[in-house]
Amino acid sequence: MIFDEERFELDGKEILLRSAREDEADMLIDYLKTVSGETRFLMCEPDEIRFTTEEEIKFIREHNESEDKLLILAFVDGEYAGNCSFEGETGTRRKKHRAGIGIALFLKYTGFGLGRHMLDALLKKARERGFEQAELTVVGGNDRAYHLYESLGFKECGRISDANRYDDGTYSDDILMVKKFR
Repeated sequence: MIFDEERFELDGKEILLRSAREDEADMLIDYLKTVSGETRFLMCEPDEIRFTTEEEIKFIREHNESEDKLLILAFVDGEYAGNCSFEGETGTRRKKHRAGIGIALFLKYTGFGLGRHMLDALLKKARERGFEQAELTVVGGNDRAYHLYESLGFKECGRISDANRYDDGTYSDDILMVKKFR
């Protein structure tokens, strides 16, 4: 699904939201490696990211051409800041009402409302697409993200204790959250 460009000002900064282009594949891989190293709250360690340019191009193409997937990139004053996405559940008809949500920003672009605006736009598109609920996982200890999701209407619906084991031997929970559109 293609996201129509959206431009606005936020906290004195020029913001652009738009779909990804295939020529941005390497930029997106580098971004994922960087943001994974800036926080313990993403899916893996930077050295575990081994996507090839071709795989990332396929990912971008799948999101742009699908009716059940959306990838939105954010730019702040012309610089890439991060992205958010949804993917509809696949498989049986029983799951087709659900959309999985993800978001990550470079650390320097957090804390001024960009993530909230991106998620508002993403959730609006998911609702318009006909999904009945959005789902996400937030890592225990990521209080800012947890409170943002709560303020957007997400409710905690379960936890997986010690779901993440870090290289230093510590653990964190996965907190499952859902937002109903109906």
